[in-house]
Amino acid sequence: MSLKTHRIPFSVTLMLILAVVLLLTIANLLIGSVDIPPAEILRIIAGKGCENQAWESIILQSRLPMIATALLSGAALSVSGLLLQTAFNNPLAGPSILGISTGASFGVAVVMLATGGTLGSIISQHAGFYFATILGAFVGAGIVLLALLFFSTLVHSATMLLIIGILVSYLASSAVSMLNFFATEEGVHSYVIWGLGNFSGVSVNQLPFFAISIITALAGSALLVKPLNALLLGTRYAENLGVNTRRVRNALLIITGLLTAIVTAFCGPIGFIGLVVPHIARLVLNTSNHNRLIPATILSGAAVALLCTLISVLPKSYGVIPINAITPIIGVPIIIYIIINRRKIQYFN
Repeated sequence: MSLKTHRIPFSVTLMLILAVVLLLTIANLLIGSVDIPPAEILRIIAGKGCENQAWESIILQSRLPMIATALLSGAALSVSGLLLQTAFNNPLAGPSILGISTGASFGVAVVMLATGGTLGSIISQHAGFYFATILGAFVGAGIVLLALLFFSTLVHSATMLLIIGILVSYLASSAVSMLNFFATEEGVHSYVIWGLGNFSGVSVNQLPFFAISIITALAGSALLVKPLNALLLGTRYAENLGVNTRRVRNALLIITGLLTAIVTAFCGPIGFIGLVVPHIARLVLNTSNHNRLIPATILSGAAVALLCTLISVLPKSYGVIPINAITPIIGVPIIIYIIINRRKIQYFN
């Protein structure tokens, strides 16, 4: 008699992940550089106000936007990683692998560092420094995305397109290094701080645009579930099923490009989340079915981003730890485990 391994129902698993997200959300509300009584936090969230205006400002203008930004950013980067890993049949593919985040970094470097910061000053006078930074990131990511879409019309192999993306990333990194070499000390310092990554850069006024953009792109990814599942069986098999693999690949590039560009523009180049979270979702669900993987990846990405945010504020009076100093601590052990146990995990089958 063969014994069947007992699996937790998908709906139960999803509810458990959602519970973790809610617990981490509450923890992020309660913990920060300023100690605020839980009763006062509840009053502020309920709209009853607070005698201490500083506490009210911290909750409404800082912690809540930061939590929302972390939720959306974690989901966006994680889904981007999942789409790219499926598209390129590579478990080590991530949002930064195609050079889109590096392109955004190059755009910001041009604003902050080009001509000794003069270009950034000119743009900032007309648009404001923060908006100029976001604009630079979008333009840089857009240029790389357009280049990849152009090469996708010339190259039929997903592997070759992946290599081109890596080469574009190296080229953008080289340009950033050159700009750093000729930049002023203040410009380099500003650029390094931006590159450390944080989820506190989205204001209340910017949050609606940030949220609508990411939710729209995530909805677009959900429409690609059937082609993605077909790609798991191989490119030729997917084409035999009537899937236009080139069109699907271009759609994946656009969606992942938009998600990565938006998050990088507002939060900086956040590493490892997009690479690691899809593996966490596969380990938890033990499946490669995108009908289940996409919602699980969205919630898992939100949970990991909230966990990183919580760890970043634990030192309290000593300051906030950069997000990119935390993500490798979580990500590297998981990636090593994935590499060692790859045969035991449901990937592309």
